Amino acid sequence: MGAELRKLRGRIRSISATAKITRAQELIAASRISRAQARQAASRPYARQITRAVSALLTHNVHEDHALLNRKPDASRVAIFMITGDRGFCGAYNANVLRHANALEKMLKAEGREVVFYLFGGKGVDNFLYNHRPIERYWTGESAEPSYATAAEIGRTLVERFDTPTAEGGVGEVHVIYTRFVSMISQELTVRRILPLEIEDVEAEPGEAPAATYDFEPTIGDVLDALIQQYVRGRIWNMLLESAASEHAARRQAMMAATDNANDLIFRLTRRANEARQAEVTNELIDIVSGANALTAQRGE
Repeated sequence: MGAELRKLRGRIRSISATAKITRAQELIAASRISRAQARQAASRPYARQITRAVSALLTHNVHEDHALLNRKPDASRVAIFMITGDRGFCGAYNANVLRHANALEKMLKAEGREVVFYLFGGKGVDNFLYNHRPIERYWTGESAEPSYATAAEIGRTLVERFDTPTAEGGVGEVHVIYTRFVSMISQELTVRRILPLEIEDVEAEPGEAPAATYDFEPTIGDVLDALIQQYVRGRIWNMLLESAASEHAARRQAMMAATDNANDLIFRLTRRANEARQAEVTNELIDIVSGANALTAQRGE
């Protein structure tokens, strides 16, 4: 066997092994997308109802005030909460989040504001540590299956920072950068301000009962405070679930593309190996025929 043919067959074996790995990663990601979507769907009714309750309270009691609903007079220090994945092999999923975070930071600094970062996901933390960038706080290890306990902890942390005066280390605004799950082949990078709050109106779904009227005890202020705290945690929880589904979908797409590229390369290398083998056979036949002709010529002499 010639050196070129041995080299080609070695590359084919190596790429075939890689294709098996990427195919397995694709199937694992596909199985996890369904679970992530189910968790997201299960959390949706709660999010809808608490949003409707807060909207109803504010609509019927417009005189009520709350710190989380009002802009601070001093917003010179703002926080960015960035959601990335803990693992790679998901295409540009993490890179897109980091790029938009850098762009938002640049824009805010151009306005004369100080920016602090809160991070969720190992890839974002690794990037910041590698570039020696400061991190206020981070959470890792749950990007594939985030828990509500972590979402609640993040919500409490961000609310506490927003409640703290800017001069004492607090922040005047909190922005979140995450990836919204649209479909198996489409994920949308989203930048949203969650503090101070902008309560979103929720339209009734077909067949859903009309919005109920509420009686509040002990006071509207106490109920508003509890509801808004839950609303913030619910928003964070939903964003983490959206990001988890998006990460799995992005990994599935990336691994599918990698498997297709590997199979295409194997096909081209196999054709080259066949051509090299055919050339070797042809050369061997030429050598045999040439040797036979030489023997025949010697006998004729």
